[in-house]
Amino acid sequence: MSRLYIKQKVFSFGGHFTVKDENEQDKYIVEGSFLSIPKVFTIKDLNDQVIGTITKKVFSWLPKFFVAVDGKEELIIEKQLTFFKAKYQIDSEDLTIQGDWWDKQFTILRRGKVVAAINEKWFTWGDTFEVEVYDETLEHLVISVVIAIDFVKQEEAASASSSS
Repeated sequence: MSRLYIKQKVFSFGGHFTVKDENEQDKYIVEGSFLSIPKVFTIKDLNDQVIGTITKKVFSWLPKFFVAVDGKEELIIEKQLTFFKAKYQIDSEDLTIQGDWWDKQFTILRRGKVVAAINEKWFTWGDTFEVEVYDETLEHLVISVVIAIDFVKQEEAASASSSS
């Protein structure tokens, strides 16, 4: 099992931040495109090797992302229309996401078995996620899923605050 921490900086243009290990050491670097269409996040290891890319579909009624991990197109993440609780559909190798009522805790399952648990901290400056990956072979994929879901949440929060 590995434990990772994803903390986004509040004033990060384009979305540049790091993923840290349980010892608070940098493990991955995430770079988001700034003012480009489509929005793309690139995840690199400390040797500057790309381990994942997340691309937001431009014309989609609900948020939709294409995720490539280790150079292979792995999955599509799409937010589902629900009235109360956030729900995401993953088109991939038997992966599903289950979340809580407040959209703060998620589990990622593969064929019904929990492979990762994600917990977003409540009162922090910037988005902070604690990610426990039980199947370390899926670590790159799990990081990509968390970043895509967080981006959806950020867009929804920005949209809600701008319409107020």
